[in-house]
Amino acid sequence: MSSNHINKVRQASLFAMTWPIFIEQLSHILPGIVDTFMVSHLGDSAVAGLAVANQIVGFCIILFSFVGIGSAVVLTHYLGAGDHAGAQRVAATAVGINFWLGVVVSLAIWAFSADMLRLLHLPPQLMPYAQPFLALMGGTLFLESINIAFGSVLRAHGHTREAMYVAIGMNVLNLILNVVLIFGLLGAPKMGVIGAALSTVISRAVACLALAWLVRRQLKLGVRLSWFLNLSRDTLSRILRIGLPAAGENLCWQASFMVITYFVGQMGVVQLATFSYAIQLSMIMMMLGISIGISTEIMIGHMIGAGEFDEAYRQLLRSLRVGLGVTVVTTCVVVLLAPWLLGFFSKDPAIVAGGAVLLRISLLLEPGRTFNLVVINSLRATGDARFPVLMGVCSMWGVAVPLAWLLGLHLGWGLIGVWIAFTCDEWVRGLAMYARWKSRVWEKHAHAVRAHVAA
Repeated sequence: MSSNHINKVRQASLFAMTWPIFIEQLSHILPGIVDTFMVSHLGDSAVAGLAVANQIVGFCIILFSFVGIGSAVVLTHYLGAGDHAGAQRVAATAVGINFWLGVVVSLAIWAFSADMLRLLHLPPQLMPYAQPFLALMGGTLFLESINIAFGSVLRAHGHTREAMYVAIGMNVLNLILNVVLIFGLLGAPKMGVIGAALSTVISRAVACLALAWLVRRQLKLGVRLSWFLNLSRDTLSRILRIGLPAAGENLCWQASFMVITYFVGQMGVVQLATFSYAIQLSMIMMMLGISIGISTEIMIGHMIGAGEFDEAYRQLLRSLRVGLGVTVVTTCVVVLLAPWLLGFFSKDPAIVAGGAVLLRISLLLEPGRTFNLVVINSLRATGDARFPVLMGVCSMWGVAVPLAWLLGLHLGWGLIGVWIAFTCDEWVRGLAMYARWKSRVWEKHAHAVRAHVAA
């Protein structure tokens, strides 16, 4: 990667960095939304079963993402400092470690899928939907683990559009295969929820091949056997120093979310289906915040590698203003369209009405979430990765989970109580992250990162 290209990445506008990442991130959640929509034609029970199975899949994807997050941040530091050999070592190590991690996780889920679902207290009548889906989806998750590593390497080098194109192609293929395999069109057998899983697996495999080709073509890095066998301990240590706290924060959120899903499961199948539909639409609202956070992380990472600390400080504040404005507008649009969007998934009036109420509460929830998504990524880019996970543990398990139980189950507020708990948690963490950035405590971590790369 040339020094001119590195400068272009560092000086790129937030919009130019964000929109390809937004489309790519949106494409990552679309398979779940498409699967939910397609399977909804089989009944709300099928959707409720898939919702629980997808919690396990999502938990594992977050586990893979810690290598992607850590490698992307470390890559930007090396690229910002102009160290191309160091960047290549990081890329090779990221792909290799995620491959082995994916293999281990895939084998575990394939062997113990039913036990995992019973551990989450899945109602027995939903097991025929959830267990085959989880066994197939989870048993092939190593494909997604490799995709996450390849995507992180491309984005850190500034190739956000290429990663976006692959994600779009993957979703188009997934949609076509869903229609054919779920409903048995064009002579294919009618496979139901298994068809939904199989279409996602095939599309992920095609995306994996496409990303490997792009890494070779754009970065001149051919995937070699040594990537999987000779892992650099020093490079892995640097990735884990950023990635493990990020994984801790994300896994902590996912674990608390699974506990809250368990609370919702005790409210009944209708409430669980409503929860699933509302979560799918909420993910659309948070995508822009996630994309702005990733874009800002890439930009600030390059700035830290180049020693531009004051510019990094100002960049976060600019990105946060943009993120909050975009989030408010996006949430308002989704709230206005809520009855129509929910009706697209279910014809049950109780589900549509209940989901619409939850999305209206999101007008308060989503701005708080934006503080987290944008500021946390920037703190990681400076090397200050531990504070977000410590704050996350305190807030998720001290605010979200207890409040969800108290308001949702104990006081009988149902899903409204759960959504209020989510809102309180996001604002507590968001304001804490903002205060951390304004204090500029992160600069001591940035100086240490800069000194290590320079050495």
